[in-house]
Amino acid sequence: MTRGQVRRRLAVSWWQYLALALLPLFVINAVFGQGEALLPVLAMPLFIAGLASMFVSLRFFGPYKNALVATQQALDTPQEPEAWIILAARRRAAFLAAGLPAWIGALAVCVGLEAVPLMLLALSTAVLFYLYRIPRQLG
Repeated sequence: MTRGQVRRRLAVSWWQYLALALLPLFVINAVFGQGEALLPVLAMPLFIAGLASMFVSLRFFGPYKNALVATQQALDTPQEPEAWIILAARRRAAFLAAGLPAWIGALAVCVGLEAVPLMLLALSTAVLFYLYRIPRQLG
């Protein structure tokens, strides 16, 4: 597989994981958003938990950045394919952590969280995902 094909595959997987992170929030909001809130007192604590979950991604950013640097150093060497595989694995783990704010927001729909906080949680997930894009300088 060429370097361009690997980059294209990683770019497509980025969009797929972003959709996987945001789609539950929008679907659950569309289905249950107009319904009666189950426990409205939990809306604010779930929003705060969603915002706090952004910091979980910090734990995964360091290893991703190290894998990114290692991939840059391994370009045009025999270790390049292994470096791309390690980078993809670290990025997949980071995507799970970056999707937490939107997933917590999806849960918060059932307790009556309003549209503006839901959009803030979705936006924070999108921003976290943006951190894990493959830079143009790589390759």
